[in-house]
Amino acid sequence: MVDSNISGIINIYKEKGFTSHDVVNVVRKTLGRIKTGHTGTLDPEAEGVLPICVGKSTKLADYITASVKQYKAEMTLGVTTTTEDHTGEIIKICQVNASHEDVERAARSFIGEYYQKPPMYSAVKVNGKKLYELAREGVEIERKTRLIHIYAIDNIIFKGDNVVEMLVTCSKGTYIRTLCKDIGEKLGCGAHMSALVRTASGRFTLDNSIKLDDFKHLVAEGRLEEVLLRPEEALKEYKSVTVSGAAEKYLANGNKISLNYCNKPLAEGEQVTVFDEDNKIVGVYLVMADCIKPITMLR
Repeated sequence: MVDSNISGIINIYKEKGFTSHDVVNVVRKTLGRIKTGHTGTLDPEAEGVLPICVGKSTKLADYITASVKQYKAEMTLGVTTTTEDHTGEIIKICQVNASHEDVERAARSFIGEYYQKPPMYSAVKVNGKKLYELAREGVEIERKTRLIHIYAIDNIIFKGDNVVEMLVTCSKGTYIRTLCKDIGEKLGCGAHMSALVRTASGRFTLDNSIKLDDFKHLVAEGRLEEVLLRPEEALKEYKSVTVSGAAEKYLANGNKISLNYCNKPLAEGEQVTVFDEDNKIVGVYLVMADCIKPITMLR
């Protein structure tokens, strides 16, 4: 029987055919209806890293969602589709005359900030309705562009038959299939995304991910602790601070805490992870002029 008070993050390797909600439902059912949430949607045909928060760590979902992502993407040049990936209907086929150098130059021209238009087949909501619902009704509407950031495009490999593989590091909210489409447009031949694997979401990578079947077996054998990552794993980029036991009542009540109780100097305006004297995480706090103020409590 799984302890109903567990809290942590399970780094699931989402396989093709599952929606992100499917994964959440399987994890929740396996753990016995413990509060569960995912940290950024992956399309059913995509695979890879999908951290799942359980218990009080569901409060950290937004922190993980906001983290930098990395994807291994496969792009097929010369074929444009309705969905911008291989699941859609083919709109146009063009001859590809671009050289390898042309493709690399076009891809890397998107490094940095750029305004990206979400695809119609996406979960973005407009006037309360998801775009893919409108798309399935044959309706296409104007979408606002969104500022995203491509930090790097590396390991560009040409696999033949106009197929290119690349490793993309980007901000949240980036549609890799739209990036592929935009690269194709820049080359004048069109393109679509033909495969996608999320290799990292913040600190969570393929190396410590686990497939759903393996996860269920571990839980059945009472070995959940082997894959339940501590909540602070999602907050590694934040400075950590320990609060002395003399302030325990303030920690317990979610009060502001004087900087005098903190074990290191802090800069006003920064966010920090707070631990008690037993090295147990309390939450995320904002540093004020003379105190730290709770933002997200994990107790």
